[in-house]
Order: sequence, then C-alpha cells, then structure tokens
Amino acid sequence: MLKLEKITYLYDHLPMRFDLRIQAGERVAILGPSGAGKSTLLSLIAGFLAPASGRMMLNNQDHTHTPPAQRPVSMLFQENNLFSHLNVEQNIGLGLHPGLKLNHEQKLLLGQIAQQVGLEECLDRLPAQLSGGQRQRAALARCLVRSQPILLLDEPFSALDPALRNEMLQLVENVCENRQLTLLMVSHNLDDAARIAERTLLVVDGRIYYDGPTQALVNGSAPEASVLGIIPL
Repeated sequence: MLKLEKITYLYDHLPMRFDLRIQAGERVAILGPSGAGKSTLLSLIAGFLAPASGRMMLNNQDHTHTPPAQRPVSMLFQENNLFSHLNVEQNIGLGLHPGLKLNHEQKLLLGQIAQQVGLEECLDRLPAQLSGGQRQRAALARCLVRSQPILLLDEPFSALDPALRNEMLQLVENVCENRQLTLLMVSHNLDDAARIAERTLLVVDGRIYYDGPTQALVNGSAPEASVLGIIPL
C-alpha cells in the first residue's frame, strides 16, 4: 500500500500538498497541466525531493525521510539514462549491483527479466545499436530487476511513436499483472491513461483536483474533465 498524509512540498511560489491512498497492485495514472506538480509527486514518493511536512507510508512502512535507494520503489524517466559504453546486459545489471558483480542467482534473474521484456537476443548490444523502443525496454528491465513492489513511470514513452508506445504500455500492463506491482504513471495522454489505469489522479496547482475513474474523464461525465479540454456532459 502507498499512503501520503498531508505531504507538503514548498516549490517557489506554489506550495504543494498531497493526500493519497493507493492499494497494493493498483494501477493509477496521473494527468494534469504542465507544471502542476505531477513529476514532483513522483519525485516525493521516490525520495528525490524531501517534503516539508507530512507522512509517507510505502509498503506499510514509514518512508517519509528514507533515502531513495532504500525505498521499495523503482522509477523510469522519459530519458532512458542508459550508459552508452555499457551493453544491454550491463545496463540492466546496474539495477542489481553498481559494480556489476552479480552472483549466480542475480544473473538468472537478469536473464528472466530480459526475456520478459523481449531483449534476450540483444544483451550484448550497445544502446546506440538499439531502437528507441528497445532502449526503453532496457531501462524498464533495469527497474524490474530491483524487484521493488512500486513502479513509478514519469512519461517514459511520450517520445515514442504511437505503435511503439502502445507496445510498451501493453508490456507494462502485463508485467504489473504478472508481478502484482503497484503502478503510478504520469502522462499527458488521456488515451494512454485509459489503456493502463482504471483510476486517474488529476493534479492542478500542486493539489489532487480529481481522484476517480479514468473513464469519467474520457467521456466527460466528471466536471473536472474540463481541465483536460474535455467538455463535461
């Protein structure tokens, strides 16, 4: 379970405050205007930003002030952040050991994850030899080998063409179902949100303006859909 209790972050002129509860295994999309606080929310959960006040529970433990590396969280960004001089296997292995000193069990796990994301034939390739979709698969695999129960996605597929984006969304959905991961995904695309999450948070001016069914935003039955340019019914 993921729970934020009056988590406050002071960002220049805009104080942000988040109250939120997400059940284990739930998939939730996060939408909203640029600069509204979507990525800030993920960074607070991941521990890259420190809250001014409030309490954060992750996996039923207090992680309000826990360093990022010690949180039960993995995060995937829009930029895949692969190291150009390391091959796919080495880039994925960094999720297990920063010095790439993997034991037998870790090597088996790496191979299993690579197979899950469809990269078992690409492990010896450098990032420059991969397509955009393959690079994001490698970055996703690096997150998954850490075997953390919470996965955060900060618009990682927005630069991909529609076909590749749909392919990656399907992959994420399958992985989350198979491994019972809790997912929070920031997106600017309501269709992507509807594809992967039944529940959506709409963040506006550093607050959760809407928390409810994604479909109510898609069809305009929620008045808050107007923020996304959708005329309410």
